[in-house]
Amino acid sequence: MNTRLALLSAVDPGVTESEIFRLALQHAVGELGALGGMIHLRGPMSALRLVSTTGLPAVLTRPWEIIDQEGPLAPARALHQGRGVWIAPGSGEQPGSGAVSWPGTGLAAVPVFSGDRGIGALTVVMGGQGEPTVEQWGFLQAVIAWTEERMQQAPPPARPPREELSGDRLRQALEEVRVGSWDWNVETGQLVWDEAALELYGTRPTEFTGRIENWMRIVHPDDLAPTLGAAQKALRDRTVFEAEYRVRRLDGTYGWTQARARATYNAQGEPVRMIGVGWESNESRSARDALSRALRHMSDGFLAVDDRWRITFLNLAAERMLGSSEEELFGRVLWELPSVRQVPDLEKRCREAAAAQQPAGFDMDTPDTGRRLHLRLVPGPDGLTLYFTDVTEIRRHEDERSAAEQAAAERAARIAELTASLAKATTSRDVVDAVARRVLPPFGATGLVVQAIEDDRAYNVGAVGYSPAFLDTIDGRARVARDPVWDPILSGEPLFLSSRAEYVARYPELAARPPQAGKQAWAFMPLTASGHTFGVCVVSFDRPRRLSDEERTLLTTISALVAQALERARLYDAEHTRSQELQRSLLPSGLPELPACTAAARYLPAGQGMDVGGDWYDIIPLSGGRVALVVGDVMGHGLPEAATMGRLRTAVHTLADLELPPDEIMSHLNDIVGGMAEESYATCLYALYDSTTQICSVARAGHPPPAVVHPDGSVHFPGPAPDPPLGAAEPPFETFEMAVPDGSLLVLYTDGLVESATREIDDGMAELARLLRAAHEGPGDVAADLERLCDTVTAGLLPAEHSTADDAALLIARLHALTADNMASWLLPEDPRAAGQARRHIREQLHTWDLDDLTPTTELLASELVGNVVRHAKGPVRLRLLHGPELVCEVFDGSLTMPRIRRASETDEGGRGLQLVTALSRRWGTRYTATGKCIWTEQPLFGPESPTGLPTDVLDLPFLDTEEFARDLDALTSGDQELPGPAPQ
Repeated sequence: MNTRLALLSAVDPGVTESEIFRLALQHAVGELGALGGMIHLRGPMSALRLVSTTGLPAVLTRPWEIIDQEGPLAPARALHQGRGVWIAPGSGEQPGSGAVSWPGTGLAAVPVFSGDRGIGALTVVMGGQGEPTVEQWGFLQAVIAWTEERMQQAPPPARPPREELSGDRLRQALEEVRVGSWDWNVETGQLVWDEAALELYGTRPTEFTGRIENWMRIVHPDDLAPTLGAAQKALRDRTVFEAEYRVRRLDGTYGWTQARARATYNAQGEPVRMIGVGWESNESRSARDALSRALRHMSDGFLAVDDRWRITFLNLAAERMLGSSEEELFGRVLWELPSVRQVPDLEKRCREAAAAQQPAGFDMDTPDTGRRLHLRLVPGPDGLTLYFTDVTEIRRHEDERSAAEQAAAERAARIAELTASLAKATTSRDVVDAVARRVLPPFGATGLVVQAIEDDRAYNVGAVGYSPAFLDTIDGRARVARDPVWDPILSGEPLFLSSRAEYVARYPELAARPPQAGKQAWAFMPLTASGHTFGVCVVSFDRPRRLSDEERTLLTTISALVAQALERARLYDAEHTRSQELQRSLLPSGLPELPACTAAARYLPAGQGMDVGGDWYDIIPLSGGRVALVVGDVMGHGLPEAATMGRLRTAVHTLADLELPPDEIMSHLNDIVGGMAEESYATCLYALYDSTTQICSVARAGHPPPAVVHPDGSVHFPGPAPDPPLGAAEPPFETFEMAVPDGSLLVLYTDGLVESATREIDDGMAELARLLRAAHEGPGDVAADLERLCDTVTAGLLPAEHSTADDAALLIARLHALTADNMASWLLPEDPRAAGQARRHIREQLHTWDLDDLTPTTELLASELVGNVVRHAKGPVRLRLLHGPELVCEVFDGSLTMPRIRRASETDEGGRGLQLVTALSRRWGTRYTATGKCIWTEQPLFGPESPTGLPTDVLDLPFLDTEEFARDLDALTSGDQELPGPAPQ
């Protein structure tokens, strides 16, 4: 530590400030083992500028170039608190949102003073060693003391060597003098530079932020402190500010400039603004002494006036503009000159600019000469300076450049608009529509045809501005040697035909095509994507049109964008078609015709650009005049959701065939959805309608309630709040029952029908109710035609072109009751007499229904079922017959044990009963009831019969002795004699 201080003390006085800062940082970083270091100096307003660094790359120090004196960063804290400051690692102290973070580092900063005034801070970046020790803090203070002492001894900035200029070199130096003006708002830090000042101070207009920090960044570090001191002194003493300092040019080198300014003050005596001028001062003292001569002979007009507008200086160019010599004009008021009064509004605009005390500039046209001058007014300490520059040619070139830039901007805007439209396009039709909207109007075109190649034929993808008859003639045109459509495709080069004559001259064999199309000029552009030409885009005009080179280039560029979008859209079209085909294959191909209900349904996929969804519906016929109506919605869109929908629909069919109640079906579905690998959720409504009781049992998981339309036209949404969606629910599920009068409508739907981004679900349900009431009350009874009713509901709730973000399903069923005259039910005793009573009831009831042909079979089935109940189950026993499109025979008992078919050999005495039931009936099955179970059979009312009245396949059973069976059957049909006994199951 002492060795380093000794080395610093050995440095000779008189080194520059930049060298002082470099030595101080190097020794501080080396002694503390730090990663690097920085020195900041105080600037105007509340800014600190980085003037020296060591050990740190530019990418890390760039955000630290200008920082706030009052901010939370380490240098600002040290300067504000007047002592050493430590910022621990991970504190997040950064110079702004764009700063580069320094992970794992801490900052130690100590202030730098000049007398009793803090002028800056030295900061070292520490690594993993943590906060400096007490000895290290002492070393930093010693380094700061050495720095402050040497800064007082530093020489003023070295001027470039002076040389006397004469002759051509002097005249060249004088001609190159440029004077820039600036305006600094001392209160806000706002800084205004004119064009000359921007050039003088090496700053591009796009990089100029209008803040004093712009000036701080370009001043040489060695010159910053004395220049700021001179500015502060001028503000404090109310004197003219004069300084000479180096500024960084655009190429990174430094050049000398000189500045002169004066401040303005408010009523309280506080400085408000400082307005001044600056110029390059690299020239020798002789040239600087000859500044007035340079101004005198410069090509621009230069005129100085005092605060009463009296001319105090003018150069030769100004004399020529004003039409008099310097001797005649000196001391005269500017507005008294005839040449000045001839310029309209010149005095008014100059006085307004002078009153604003800000540099200003504007163009003016000189009378009778046709020339345009640019006048620039710069307020100064002793009056105003006026510069006159002939900008006639400059403005002409600017106008031409502006027109070219505007045209380029319009082209870019067209391409940007087209690109945005094509980015939103998902189908080939969308692409064609985007080109028609964004390309045809700007070019004045009236026709568009897009064709794609398939199997060496060009097929229409889309067209605008052509008759269907003409489009039919070109659709599917085979590849030919000479054709304006195929030539660009085969060559990959666009083809432009400006008139019918040019068309016919090039393709005489196709002379009849232009009149058929009704066009007179064409642009045929190949569509190429990924190096493959797959089609052509034709833009056509109603009049002869010769496109310029620029228009042809633009159309060629546009065709490349169209090709990429169309290729993407064609892939989407194919994929979307396959997805929709898959989804529709998972939905019912048709609804069954059932005595319990008649129904119609609609499925509407989501709008263009959306994947397939998971909405579905189904009608499942069940036993005993019952039917299940189901609707569901798998949340999300895509093939996985469609596949999940198919799995759920299959599961519902399987569970419904098991004759499970709605709440148990929901529980099983919830287990299925919850067990899927992906995180899936689904809503579902399961309604079980019993036509014999006119009771509908409903369970719903996260699904909207059904709409029930009574025969009188009233609409209700019954039921309590739904259970959570499948996959998120916790069983048991709630089931509610409702009585549904005969002829009522049960309307099931998914949320996509009634809810959208612009409509809440409650509003959609209210609109659904209104449409259902209106259809019931309207002329022609729309409600009677369920297909028309589906169309009415979907048209009223969804746009004409379904473009919503969700798919929708709708199922409308008219429920029918099984009337009392088609049902018969009897209680039977729990003993062997039950079979005989059952046969007697069957004979009597079938005779009443005029179904005597079915009596033998039905008696045998009832005997088998009743005998099994008496032998193997428990009471009470009940027999029920249902007369519909089929004859249903049901036997109820109080046992929960279900019968099952088993294979019986020829020597077994039992096990053939259910085989007999299977052979005698079309279908049979079992289901649980609230008090036990029901075994049912179903027989067709009409079908092939044997001479005995039994189906022929029964007589072929291997275990049946037909002669003995016939004798038993005779005995059975002649009275109430019992059969030998039911076959055991």
